[in-house]
Amino acid sequence: MIRTPGLAICVLATAAANAGAEPTFLSRQYPRCTNCHFSPTGGGLLTPYGRALSREELSTSGRSSASREPGREHESLYGIFGDSLGGLALGVDLRPSRLDVRGRGFSSTRNLLMNAELAAAARLGQWTVYAQIGRQPRGDDVRVRSFEHWVGYESDTGLGARAGRFLPAYGIKLPDHTALTRAALGLDNDDQVYGLELSFNGSRHLVQVSLGPGRADSVDGGRAFTASGRWQLDLRPRVVLVASGLYRGASDLDPASGALGIALGTAPTPRLTLWTQADARFRDGAGGDRAYTLLGELALELYRGIWLKASPQLRTEFGDASAGVFRVNLALDLLPRTHWNVVVSYYHDRERQSGITTKTLLAQLHLYL
Repeated sequence: MIRTPGLAICVLATAAANAGAEPTFLSRQYPRCTNCHFSPTGGGLLTPYGRALSREELSTSGRSSASREPGREHESLYGIFGDSLGGLALGVDLRPSRLDVRGRGFSSTRNLLMNAELAAAARLGQWTVYAQIGRQPRGDDVRVRSFEHWVGYESDTGLGARAGRFLPAYGIKLPDHTALTRAALGLDNDDQVYGLELSFNGSRHLVQVSLGPGRADSVDGGRAFTASGRWQLDLRPRVVLVASGLYRGASDLDPASGALGIALGTAPTPRLTLWTQADARFRDGAGGDRAYTLLGELALELYRGIWLKASPQLRTEFGDASAGVFRVNLALDLLPRTHWNVVVSYYHDRERQSGITTKTLLAQLHLYL
């Protein structure tokens, strides 16, 4: 087990950070990921509507005006394919980054390409076909493979299903995959499952239930039956309540485990979004171990396309509620042009028992072409 939080961040940051959903945009009255993404759980390839919306509503200088044609910068590779692709949507995702980690007695600085991937999707009536292939650094190695691929269907009544490789729906899908409500619950970027997901997408309700044989990248007996459930209730256009559950059966390496969570998102103004999530984690063992994760995130748009974020987080350890990590994450998120995203994140992690602190600075240029 990695005990030093800074080293944990270093390991996690070398995994690919897929183009994530952006829960801060609840302030724009978009409570459902499928408003802009092909994936029902958010992240990944944007729909044509999502691409156009990112130009008109999110970027600092991309909005069209009466005196300027909107152009095609929001389209795949700036529209070089014209209309020849028909119903096929393509996207290229690049994320060069710089990572600096410093703690007691160690320091590490790395320049890395966190991900380079190509995604494609097609909607054929009520069917959606999705596939992504990319490059991920993993330690000293680099692997190229398809990390997400699935086929989905949604009826006119909102009932849907998809099968393939994807991340289970649970809680808030923050773009920061090292968040304690993602990594600590086994929902990092390497934790996709092969499974079947059933869903209902109503006017105010979204229900997603999935089950499958376990993690897609399991090795050395780590595969275990996985089931998840997520229920979202849109209380108001800018207020969302989410209840989630996750269960993983016992494997050769780990006991049965899971989590129950509740999350609330609210946007008091069009420039301010607040999210909170609390999870009770459990695993089989003597006395039935329990642990908890807590997260809050405040995102404030200082100016069009310039977001300031603050996120306090807490993770306790199984069998010792006084142990674990307290984290404060501060980030500046800039969207100067359509699909150009600059993110500078600062992490301050403190081990609750020893008081050891680790400071991490991560700078990313995210190009979504």
